Amino acid sequence: MHVLGVGRAGGGFTQVKLTGLATAGPDLEDQMATKLYVGNLPHSVTDSALSEFIVNAGFQVASAMVVLDKMSGQSRGFGFVELAPGEDMQRVIASLNGRDMDGRPLTVNEARPQRTGFSGPKRSGGGGRDRFDRKRYY
Repeated sequence: MHVLGVGRAGGGFTQVKLTGLATAGPDLEDQMATKLYVGNLPHSVTDSALSEFIVNAGFQVASAMVVLDKMSGQSRGFGFVELAPGEDMQRVIASLNGRDMDGRPLTVNEARPQRTGFSGPKRSGGGGRDRFDRKRYY
């Protein structure tokens, strides 16, 4: 049983008892905890080359994705790897972080959840003034 405190306009709290709440089970947590961020990748690396690199290091990979620039189609220098079920993430991070790939030391961390609602900085077109805001000296 779960107890939730709900505020009232009068100032106190009313306790509401909730039963049978669905919680995120270990399966969902295990799926989230198997995605790695891999940074400082050489720009020539492809999805298959990243996957092959990790498999050659002795780990099983479910998927690998190198993030590409939208305009040029070139690698942005980082990617994500989803580990196969049963792989120990901390062991993989310890083994791969700092390992050399084509002369570049990799940065390997647990991937953070993707931010939602972020579309970049909001920009106004002309520095906040338009042609009708100028002082007129008649």
